[in-house]
Amino acid sequence: MKLDEITKHLPGYNCGSCGFRRCADFAANIKNPDTLRKCPFLLRSQFKEHLDQLITLLQGNDSGCSEQAEITGVIDGLNADFILAPLKNEGSCREEIHPFNGLVTIETGDFLRYRPLACPITHFARVIDVSPGIYTIHLVGPLHRLGQEDFRFKDVGLAMILAFEGIVSKGGIPKVGQTVKFIPEYCMMQKVHSGVVVGVEGKKVRIEGIDLKVW
Repeated sequence: MKLDEITKHLPGYNCGSCGFRRCADFAANIKNPDTLRKCPFLLRSQFKEHLDQLITLLQGNDSGCSEQAEITGVIDGLNADFILAPLKNEGSCREEIHPFNGLVTIETGDFLRYRPLACPITHFARVIDVSPGIYTIHLVGPLHRLGQEDFRFKDVGLAMILAFEGIVSKGGIPKVGQTVKFIPEYCMMQKVHSGVVVGVEGKKVRIEGIDLKVW
């Protein structure tokens, strides 16, 4: 059963009483019929038919809302809450970085070589937006993935990762303010990252306060 089949039977008020901003977010986190009790409107007589239909759908056990498979980092063996995939038509999650070397002039469209703080892998990225000292980038890979020996880039050295933005492709949709553990889909090491969720729109999530030292 598709997620939209669940969503269309919810009240659609987007009131937040269930703990999620929108009914669509609630639908993505319904695990079993008992979860439906978090919506106070479904317990009212006017929505009884909708509640009955939802229970029937969930009991059919084909909704995709069963318990999520465990997500584990390859290099550290830690469990993650979700995998973060790129936004639509983009090659990687968006990242915001702050290079410690402030002497390099960086412009939109530039390719950068840098190493994230606490990560042993050298990264290459394309700059898609520029703010004072902060650069929004798409990862284009370690050099061996580029397939170009004459690849031109600006070396900015060590950089702090400030934020990630992408789509939850596997796992539960987090709440704003929640501290989460996640794996960027394109991460070469499949390492668990952590951070604080500051924005959720459907499956689109923005995470700040990034830390690669997950305990």
